[in-house]
Amino acid sequence: MKCLLVASESAEVLFYWADREFEQNIQDQYGPRQYEGDTYPAFEDSFNTLFAPLIISCSTLIEKINDTYTSFVTENTHLYILHQFGECLYIAVNGDGEETEADLRRKIYVMKKLIEVHFGMVTLNSALLRKELRPQDTEQRIQLWKMLQSLLETYSLLREQDQSFLVEAVERLIHPTLCEQCIEFLERRVVQQINGSPERAGEEVLHAFILVNTKLLAFYSSRNASSLKPSDLLALILLVQNLYPSNNELDDTALEGPEVFYTPEPSPTGRESAEMEGKSTPVFQFVDPDVQMAEDSLKTQASQPPDPATPRRVFLEATFKEGYCPMMPHSMYCLPLWPGISVVLLTKIPHSQVAVSLYQFLEAFTVLEKKLSEGQEGGSLPRMQPPLSELRNKLDKFIRALGSNEIQFPQLQNTWTDFKNKAFSRAAQGTSRELLMSCRAMKTWLCAVYRHYFVVQSHRSPQRLSVSLQEKALAMMQEKLMDWKDFLLVKSKRNITMVCTYLEDFPGLVHFIYVDRTAGQMIAPSLNVTDLSTTELGKGPLAHFIKSKVWSLVGTARRYLQKGYTTVTLRDGDYYFCYFLWFESETGYKLEGIELPVLSEDSAPIGMLAGDYYRKLLRYYSKDHHTEIVKCYELLTIHLGVIPTDCIVQHCCELAKKLWEPTRIPLL
Repeated sequence: MKCLLVASESAEVLFYWADREFEQNIQDQYGPRQYEGDTYPAFEDSFNTLFAPLIISCSTLIEKINDTYTSFVTENTHLYILHQFGECLYIAVNGDGEETEADLRRKIYVMKKLIEVHFGMVTLNSALLRKELRPQDTEQRIQLWKMLQSLLETYSLLREQDQSFLVEAVERLIHPTLCEQCIEFLERRVVQQINGSPERAGEEVLHAFILVNTKLLAFYSSRNASSLKPSDLLALILLVQNLYPSNNELDDTALEGPEVFYTPEPSPTGRESAEMEGKSTPVFQFVDPDVQMAEDSLKTQASQPPDPATPRRVFLEATFKEGYCPMMPHSMYCLPLWPGISVVLLTKIPHSQVAVSLYQFLEAFTVLEKKLSEGQEGGSLPRMQPPLSELRNKLDKFIRALGSNEIQFPQLQNTWTDFKNKAFSRAAQGTSRELLMSCRAMKTWLCAVYRHYFVVQSHRSPQRLSVSLQEKALAMMQEKLMDWKDFLLVKSKRNITMVCTYLEDFPGLVHFIYVDRTAGQMIAPSLNVTDLSTTELGKGPLAHFIKSKVWSLVGTARRYLQKGYTTVTLRDGDYYFCYFLWFESETGYKLEGIELPVLSEDSAPIGMLAGDYYRKLLRYYSKDHHTEIVKCYELLTIHLGVIPTDCIVQHCCELAKKLWEPTRIPLL
């Protein structure tokens, strides 16, 4: 019984997702779906009927007392979480007890992030966002909603199965030699050749990276590129997984074999060593690449993903010489090398500098709107940085440079002329209220121009990297990785192993997760748990039990971090949990701890996809460390409860030191 809804203040459904149980519940109340061709408007109406009283009551509370409820539980124990973003109300519901308040709030924020990635600064204007989320054409609307629903389902699945999405950090595939080779290959054979080709249609490859399932093998950025924010990279990995899902069911069919548990043994003799070399290693016993490729191929065919040659428009944070833009338009090309392995190209599109200018103007009018709303009397303009005279000159030049007959541009020019008359003309100087209304109108039309250039035109314009250029890049990458593909698919399932690497040094250590929050990257032993697979955690119920403990520890750590705690140690039955968050200088010197701010219950969830908590935390800490680069790290460990506490603390310190160096594997 799960559901997520996005609605306008007038109770209009802008997007919804519901599982089968929730859909069945609606059908029991309002009747079955009534299809009209390939559409089902009657079911959408049922959704609207169910939630309209709640939406209207929220709007009324905000209007009357400027406050509303954020969560409640109904008599039938259904949990409702609500959050207002602008004029859009997000509602998440759970009726089976499988999701907590924090889970639902995280789902809401992740959905908001995915909408921002797809629509950019259009999300800053509620009226324009309504047009995008709810197109007038019913078929177009259903296709858009299916895409967003699929993304939300992919996120929910990955969060339940993948540690990188559990802690919201990018997991790298650990193989330094191959990583460096691939980075060099991406630079010289892919990015440079594409950017030097006349077939690139004005686009420029800024970033190129290789994914093996959800793990990052190699990442290259061109010299002209802005750094890619870790939260944006994780969102892109989610998009790629939605296009070409990993086959996690492989474990049930391909991982049959003897149970393997860790028992320290003496070093083998020369003969024993030779015999062992003749056998398959545990890594390659873990998965049959041929089975994976066959099953993934069937799954890929069944899902019928879009043409790889057709790019997807995505909006990511970037800083170029033209300036900063939090939602810079890019084109994303996802080229599947083989099932489970893809190369992704992010390109800078023509006219992208327009987005930087539009954002700068939007920021200026947002500041002005705030100052006017604070109670400026009369028609006098508040002082601003940069001065309004500078804004006037830049915007005059910008509008002249547009030079288009499209409807958005004359209306932008007319609105700007009206604003200038009210703001700068002594004869027709407007009141503060008139200036405020004119200021808001300017923001609307600036967003409309952004929408026209980067959202509407992306559906119309065939301009993109030529198919032959993409095919050439694909063929080169396949040739480069042909001898590695089977190994990479196996490695993605068994990236880091406890047996081979850590148990001899840290006896009693069951599992750990180490996160470099500055880089947004994590390291952890693999946790692939199915009923038929054998792992280092054992088989069947035991492996599931340990996995549930790991997920529980992450949730516990977040709850304490939300209250300002950076160290947590607790015993849970036969296990001992530890969590640490600390800061270091760039050279690895541990910095003193500080008192962290306590977050409210309805604040943005801790993570990267849902509000980028750690980025804000680093800024907060760095206020008192202006002269050095501050790094932030997290370590979560699970030990057997029989291990003495002082040994566990010593293990955690030594493990952090051991893991510090591998995080320096190059990405750029």
